[in-house]
Amino acid sequence: MASQSVGELQEMEVDRRGDSEESGDDESRRKSINGDVDPNQPSTTTSKEESPVDMDTITLDPEEEDVDLVHCRIGKIEGLEVLQKAKTLSLRQNLIKKIENLESLSSLRELDLYDNQIRKLENLDNLTELEQLDVSFNILRKIENLERLTQLKKLFLVHNKITGIANLEHFSFLEMLELGSNRIRVIENLDGLTSLTSLFLGTNKINKLQNLDALHNLSVLSIQSNRITKIEGLQNLVNLKELYLSHNGIEVIEGLENNKKLTTLDIAANRVKKIENISHLTELQEFWMNDNQIENWSDLDELKNAKSLETVYLERNPLQKDPQYRRKIMLALPSVRQIDATFIRF
Repeated sequence: MASQSVGELQEMEVDRRGDSEESGDDESRRKSINGDVDPNQPSTTTSKEESPVDMDTITLDPEEEDVDLVHCRIGKIEGLEVLQKAKTLSLRQNLIKKIENLESLSSLRELDLYDNQIRKLENLDNLTELEQLDVSFNILRKIENLERLTQLKKLFLVHNKITGIANLEHFSFLEMLELGSNRIRVIENLDGLTSLTSLFLGTNKINKLQNLDALHNLSVLSIQSNRITKIEGLQNLVNLKELYLSHNGIEVIEGLENNKKLTTLDIAANRVKKIENISHLTELQEFWMNDNQIENWSDLDELKNAKSLETVYLERNPLQKDPQYRRKIMLALPSVRQIDATFIRF
Protein backbone atom coordinates (compact mmCIF):
# COMPACT_ATOMS: atom_id res chain seq x y z
CA MET A 1 0.00 0.00 0.00
CA ALA A 2 1.21 3.46 -0.78
CA SER A 3 2.72 5.40 2.12
CA GLN A 4 3.93 8.87 2.80
CA SER A 5 6.70 10.49 4.72
CA VAL A 6 7.53 13.64 6.57
CA GLY A 7 10.97 14.95 7.53
CA GLU A 8 12.97 14.65 10.79
CA LEU A 9 13.64 17.41 13.29
CA GLN A 10 17.35 18.14 13.71
CA GLU A 11 19.10 18.86 16.99
CA MET A 12 16.36 17.55 19.28
CA GLU A 13 17.15 14.56 21.48
CA VAL A 14 13.72 12.96 21.51
CA ASP A 15 11.23 12.37 18.68
CA ARG A 16 8.03 14.39 18.93
CA ARG A 17 4.92 12.41 19.64
CA GLY A 18 3.24 14.94 17.38
CA ASP A 19 4.90 13.47 14.32
CA SER A 20 2.75 13.08 11.29
CA GLU A 21 2.27 9.34 11.71
CA GLU A 22 -0.17 9.41 8.84
CA SER A 23 2.87 9.22 6.62
CA GLY A 24 5.60 6.73 6.15
CA ASP A 25 6.33 3.06 6.57
CA ASP A 26 7.98 1.76 9.77
CA GLU A 27 11.38 3.07 8.75
CA SER A 28 10.42 6.46 7.40
CA ARG A 29 8.01 7.10 10.28
CA ARG A 30 11.05 7.93 12.38
CA LYS A 31 11.19 11.21 10.49
CA SER A 32 9.68 14.14 12.33
CA ILE A 33 7.13 16.79 12.08
CA ASN A 34 9.05 19.76 10.76
CA GLY A 35 10.27 18.48 7.43
CA ASP A 36 14.01 18.12 8.11
CA VAL A 37 15.84 15.19 6.58
CA ASP A 38 17.12 12.08 8.27
CA PRO A 39 20.52 11.22 6.74
CA ASN A 40 19.64 7.55 7.16
CA GLN A 41 16.60 7.91 4.95
CA PRO A 42 16.65 7.60 1.15
CA SER A 43 17.07 10.85 -0.70
CA THR A 44 16.64 11.91 -4.29
CA THR A 45 20.31 11.19 -4.88
CA THR A 46 20.10 7.57 -3.77
CA SER A 47 19.52 5.98 -7.14
CA LYS A 48 20.85 8.44 -9.70
CA GLU A 49 23.84 6.29 -10.58
CA GLU A 50 21.66 3.25 -11.22
CA SER A 51 20.41 2.30 -14.67
CA PRO A 52 16.62 2.25 -15.08
CA VAL A 53 14.90 -1.03 -15.87
CA ASP A 54 12.45 -1.72 -18.66
CA MET A 55 8.85 -2.02 -17.38
CA ASP A 56 8.52 -5.18 -19.48
CA THR A 57 10.68 -6.96 -16.92
CA ILE A 58 8.19 -6.25 -14.11
CA THR A 59 5.22 -8.56 -13.63
CA LEU A 60 1.93 -6.82 -12.89
CA ASP A 61 -1.15 -8.48 -11.45
CA PRO A 62 -4.36 -7.11 -13.05
CA GLU A 63 -6.34 -8.21 -9.97
CA GLU A 64 -4.15 -6.35 -7.47
CA GLU A 65 -5.70 -3.39 -5.65
CA ASP A 66 -2.59 -2.34 -3.69
CA VAL A 67 0.32 -2.15 -6.12
CA ASP A 68 3.79 -1.84 -4.60
CA LEU A 69 6.63 -0.99 -7.03
CA VAL A 70 9.06 0.46 -4.51
CA HIS A 71 12.76 0.71 -5.41
CA CYS A 72 12.43 -1.15 -8.70
CA ARG A 73 14.69 1.22 -10.67
CA ILE A 74 11.76 2.27 -12.84
CA GLY A 75 12.82 5.10 -15.13
CA LYS A 76 9.55 5.74 -16.95
CA ILE A 77 5.93 5.25 -15.96
CA GLU A 78 4.43 3.03 -18.66
CA GLY A 79 2.60 -0.23 -19.19
CA LEU A 80 0.38 0.16 -16.12
CA GLU A 81 -2.89 0.08 -18.06
CA VAL A 82 -3.60 -3.47 -16.84
CA LEU A 83 -3.99 -2.20 -13.27
CA GLN A 84 -7.64 -1.27 -13.68
CA LYS A 85 -8.52 -2.45 -10.18
CA ALA A 86 -5.69 -0.62 -8.44
CA LYS A 87 -6.71 1.60 -5.54
CA THR A 88 -3.18 2.40 -4.34
CA LEU A 89 -0.01 2.65 -6.39
CA SER A 90 3.40 3.12 -4.78
CA LEU A 91 6.29 4.10 -7.06
CA ARG A 92 8.54 5.47 -4.35
CA GLN A 93 12.34 5.36 -4.59
CA ASN A 94 12.62 4.92 -8.32
CA LEU A 95 14.25 6.91 -11.14
CA ILE A 96 11.11 8.53 -12.51
CA LYS A 97 11.58 11.94 -14.08
CA LYS A 98 8.07 12.61 -15.38
CA ILE A 99 4.51 11.89 -14.26
CA GLU A 100 2.83 10.30 -17.29
CA ASN A 101 0.74 7.43 -18.63
CA LEU A 102 -1.56 7.21 -15.62
CA GLU A 103 -4.71 8.32 -17.43
CA SER A 104 -6.33 4.87 -17.43
CA LEU A 105 -5.98 4.40 -13.65
CA SER A 106 -9.04 6.48 -12.82
CA SER A 107 -9.89 4.32 -9.78
CA LEU A 108 -6.72 5.22 -7.89
CA ARG A 109 -7.25 6.54 -4.36
CA GLU A 110 -3.57 6.83 -3.36
CA LEU A 111 -0.52 7.63 -5.48
CA ASP A 112 2.98 7.60 -3.98
CA LEU A 113 5.86 9.08 -6.00
CA TYR A 114 8.13 9.79 -3.04
CA ASP A 115 11.88 9.96 -3.75
CA ASN A 116 12.15 10.20 -7.51
CA GLN A 117 13.48 12.88 -9.86
CA ILE A 118 10.21 14.58 -10.85
CA ARG A 119 10.41 18.25 -11.80
CA LYS A 120 6.76 19.04 -12.52
CA LEU A 121 3.28 18.14 -11.33
CA GLU A 122 1.42 17.17 -14.51
CA ASN A 123 -0.78 14.61 -16.26
CA LEU A 124 -2.91 13.85 -13.21
CA ASP A 125 -6.22 15.21 -14.50
CA ASN A 126 -7.89 11.81 -14.93
CA LEU A 127 -7.21 10.73 -11.35
CA THR A 128 -10.30 12.49 -10.05
CA GLU A 129 -10.89 9.92 -7.29
CA LEU A 130 -7.43 10.44 -5.78
CA GLU A 131 -7.54 11.09 -2.03
CA GLN A 132 -3.84 10.92 -1.20
CA LEU A 133 -0.85 12.14 -3.21
CA ASP A 134 2.80 12.05 -2.14
CA VAL A 135 5.42 13.68 -4.36
CA SER A 136 7.90 14.32 -1.54
CA PHE A 137 11.66 14.23 -2.11
CA ASN A 138 11.59 15.30 -5.73
CA ILE A 139 12.64 18.49 -7.56
CA LEU A 140 9.34 20.36 -7.78
CA ARG A 141 9.41 24.14 -7.87
CA LYS A 142 5.67 24.86 -8.02
CA ILE A 143 2.33 23.51 -6.90
CA GLU A 144 0.41 23.28 -10.15
CA ASN A 145 -1.95 21.27 -12.37
CA LEU A 146 -3.89 19.69 -9.51
CA GLU A 147 -7.21 21.47 -10.14
CA ARG A 148 -9.09 18.29 -11.09
CA LEU A 149 -8.09 16.44 -7.94
CA THR A 150 -10.91 17.89 -5.89
CA GLN A 151 -11.26 14.80 -3.68
CA LEU A 152 -7.75 15.06 -2.24
CA LYS A 153 -7.59 14.67 1.53
CA LYS A 154 -3.82 14.41 2.03
CA LEU A 155 -1.10 16.11 0.01
CA PHE A 156 2.59 15.53 0.77
CA LEU A 157 5.20 17.72 -0.93
CA VAL A 158 8.06 17.47 1.57
CA HIS A 159 11.62 18.33 0.55
CA ASN A 160 11.23 19.89 -2.85
CA LYS A 161 12.17 23.37 -4.09
CA ILE A 162 8.72 24.93 -3.83
CA THR A 163 8.88 28.70 -3.31
CA GLY A 164 5.22 29.56 -2.83
CA ILE A 165 1.88 28.23 -1.61
CA ALA A 166 -0.49 28.47 -4.57
CA ASN A 167 -3.21 26.76 -6.63
CA LEU A 168 -4.87 25.02 -3.69
CA GLU A 169 -8.22 26.77 -3.75
CA HIS A 170 -10.03 23.71 -5.15
CA PHE A 171 -9.21 21.45 -2.20
CA SER A 172 -12.22 21.94 0.04
CA PHE A 173 -11.82 18.36 1.34
CA LEU A 174 -8.08 18.55 2.05
CA GLU A 175 -7.32 17.55 5.64
CA MET A 176 -3.51 17.33 5.67
CA LEU A 177 -0.98 19.51 3.84
CA GLU A 178 2.74 18.77 4.22
CA LEU A 179 5.14 21.37 2.79
CA GLY A 180 8.13 20.90 5.08
CA SER A 181 11.66 21.46 3.78
CA ASN A 182 10.94 23.73 0.88
CA ARG A 183 11.75 27.38 0.10
CA ILE A 184 8.48 29.01 1.16
CA ARG A 185 8.70 32.55 2.55
CA VAL A 186 5.04 33.52 3.06
CA ILE A 187 1.98 31.71 4.42
CA GLU A 188 -0.70 32.53 1.86
CA ASN A 189 -3.53 31.26 -0.34
CA LEU A 190 -4.99 28.86 2.24
CA ASP A 191 -8.45 30.40 2.59
CA GLY A 192 -10.17 27.65 0.59
CA LEU A 193 -8.84 24.84 2.78
CA THR A 194 -11.67 24.94 5.28
CA SER A 195 -11.41 21.20 6.06
CA LEU A 196 -7.69 21.32 6.84
CA THR A 197 -6.82 19.78 10.21
CA SER A 198 -3.01 19.44 9.90
CA LEU A 199 -0.57 21.91 8.34
CA PHE A 200 3.17 21.27 8.28
CA LEU A 201 5.49 24.09 7.17
CA GLY A 202 8.71 23.25 9.02
CA THR A 203 12.13 24.10 7.62
CA ASN A 204 11.19 26.87 5.24
CA LYS A 205 12.01 30.59 5.26
CA ILE A 206 8.80 31.93 6.80
CA ASN A 207 9.18 35.02 8.98
CA LYS A 208 5.57 35.73 9.97
CA LEU A 209 2.53 33.81 11.19
CA GLN A 210 -0.29 35.13 9.01
CA ASN A 211 -3.21 34.33 6.70
CA LEU A 212 -4.46 31.42 8.83
CA ASP A 213 -7.83 32.89 9.82
CA ALA A 214 -9.95 30.66 7.56
CA LEU A 215 -8.54 27.42 8.99
CA HIS A 216 -11.13 27.01 11.75
CA ASN A 217 -10.73 23.21 11.85
CA LEU A 218 -6.95 23.20 12.16
CA SER A 219 -5.81 21.04 15.07
CA VAL A 220 -2.09 20.63 14.26
CA LEU A 221 0.21 23.44 13.12
CA SER A 222 3.94 22.88 12.73
CA ILE A 223 6.17 25.74 11.70
CA GLN A 224 9.44 24.65 13.26
CA SER A 225 12.82 25.78 11.96
CA ASN A 226 11.71 28.97 10.27
CA ARG A 227 12.33 32.66 10.99
CA ILE A 228 9.35 33.44 13.22
CA THR A 229 10.01 36.09 15.87
CA LYS A 230 6.47 36.69 17.16
CA ILE A 231 3.54 34.43 18.05
CA GLU A 232 0.57 36.04 16.31
CA GLY A 233 -2.23 35.41 13.84
CA LEU A 234 -3.61 32.39 15.69
CA GLN A 235 -6.70 33.98 17.21
CA ASN A 236 -9.15 32.20 14.88
CA LEU A 237 -7.62 28.76 15.37
CA VAL A 238 -9.86 27.90 18.31
CA ASN A 239 -9.61 24.14 17.65
CA LEU A 240 -5.82 24.04 17.63
CA LYS A 241 -4.48 21.19 19.80
CA GLU A 242 -0.82 20.93 18.80
CA LEU A 243 1.45 23.88 18.06
CA TYR A 244 5.10 23.38 17.11
CA LEU A 245 7.25 26.52 16.99
CA SER A 246 10.70 25.24 17.92
CA HIS A 247 13.92 26.55 16.35
CA ASN A 248 12.73 30.05 15.56
CA GLY A 249 13.57 33.46 17.03
CA ILE A 250 10.64 33.93 19.42
CA GLU A 251 11.33 36.06 22.50
CA VAL A 252 7.90 36.31 24.18
CA ILE A 253 5.11 33.78 24.73
CA GLU A 254 1.97 35.61 23.66
CA GLY A 255 -0.95 35.55 21.26
CA LEU A 256 -2.45 32.28 22.52
CA GLU A 257 -5.50 33.71 24.27
CA ASN A 258 -8.01 31.89 22.02
CA ASN A 259 -6.14 28.61 21.72
CA LYS A 260 -7.59 27.06 24.86
CA LYS A 261 -7.70 23.52 23.47
CA LEU A 262 -3.93 23.22 23.14
CA THR A 263 -2.60 19.90 24.47
CA THR A 264 0.94 20.26 23.06
CA LEU A 265 2.95 23.47 22.98
CA ASP A 266 6.48 23.37 21.61
CA ILE A 267 8.56 26.56 21.85
CA ALA A 268 11.91 24.82 22.26
CA ALA A 269 15.13 26.39 20.96
CA ASN A 270 13.96 30.00 20.85
CA ARG A 271 14.96 33.10 22.86
CA VAL A 272 12.26 33.08 25.53
CA LYS A 273 13.25 34.43 28.97
CA LYS A 274 9.96 33.96 30.80
CA ILE A 275 7.11 31.45 30.85
CA GLU A 276 4.03 33.66 30.72
CA ASN A 277 0.55 34.13 29.24
CA ILE A 278 -0.35 30.43 29.23
CA SER A 279 -2.10 29.92 32.57
CA HIS A 280 -5.39 29.62 30.65
CA LEU A 281 -4.13 26.57 28.70
CA THR A 282 -5.66 24.12 31.14
CA GLU A 283 -5.64 21.17 28.71
CA LEU A 284 -1.88 21.13 28.16
CA GLN A 285 -0.32 17.67 28.30
CA GLU A 286 3.09 18.39 26.79
CA PHE A 287 5.17 21.56 27.17
CA TRP A 288 8.48 21.89 25.35
CA MET A 289 10.61 24.83 26.51
CA ASN A 290 14.14 23.40 26.38
CA ASP A 291 17.00 25.48 24.95
CA ASN A 292 15.65 28.86 26.01
CA GLN A 293 16.62 31.36 28.73
CA ILE A 294 14.25 30.48 31.59
CA GLU A 295 15.86 31.18 34.98
CA ASN A 296 13.05 31.78 37.53
CA TRP A 297 11.35 28.85 39.24
CA SER A 298 8.27 30.98 39.84
CA ASP A 299 7.58 30.79 36.08
CA LEU A 300 6.30 27.25 36.58
CA ASP A 301 3.24 28.72 38.28
CA GLU A 302 1.94 29.40 34.76
CA LEU A 303 1.52 25.64 34.31
CA LYS A 304 -0.27 24.81 37.56
CA ASN A 305 -3.72 25.00 36.00
CA ALA A 306 -2.81 22.28 33.50
CA LYS A 307 -3.89 19.33 35.67
CA SER A 308 -3.19 16.80 32.89
CA LEU A 309 0.34 17.98 32.17
CA GLU A 310 2.54 14.89 31.76
CA THR A 311 5.67 15.98 29.88
CA VAL A 312 7.88 19.02 30.47
CA TYR A 313 11.12 19.82 28.69
CA LEU A 314 13.23 22.50 30.38
CA GLU A 315 16.78 21.24 29.84
CA ARG A 316 19.47 23.65 28.68
CA ASN A 317 17.83 26.60 30.41
CA PRO A 318 19.56 28.41 33.31
CA LEU A 319 17.13 26.53 35.60
CA GLN A 320 18.91 23.27 34.93
CA LYS A 321 22.00 24.44 36.80
CA ASP A 322 20.07 24.09 40.05
CA PRO A 323 21.18 20.83 41.74
CA GLN A 324 17.52 20.29 42.77
CA TYR A 325 16.33 20.78 39.18
CA ARG A 326 14.26 17.63 38.81
CA ARG A 327 12.94 17.67 42.37
CA LYS A 328 11.71 21.25 42.07
CA ILE A 329 9.86 20.48 38.85
CA MET A 330 8.20 17.48 40.49
CA LEU A 331 7.11 19.55 43.48
CA ALA A 332 5.82 22.41 41.36
CA LEU A 333 4.03 20.19 38.81
CA PRO A 334 2.93 16.98 40.55
CA SER A 335 1.06 15.60 37.52
CA VAL A 336 4.23 15.46 35.40
CA ARG A 337 5.44 11.96 34.52
CA GLN A 338 8.35 12.88 32.25
CA ILE A 339 11.01 15.56 32.73
CA ASP A 340 13.09 16.07 29.61
CA ALA A 341 13.96 12.64 28.20
CA THR A 342 13.58 10.79 31.50
CA PHE A 343 10.45 9.33 33.02
CA ILE A 344 9.82 9.90 36.72
CA ARG A 345 10.16 6.82 38.91
CA PHE A 346 7.78 6.47 41.84
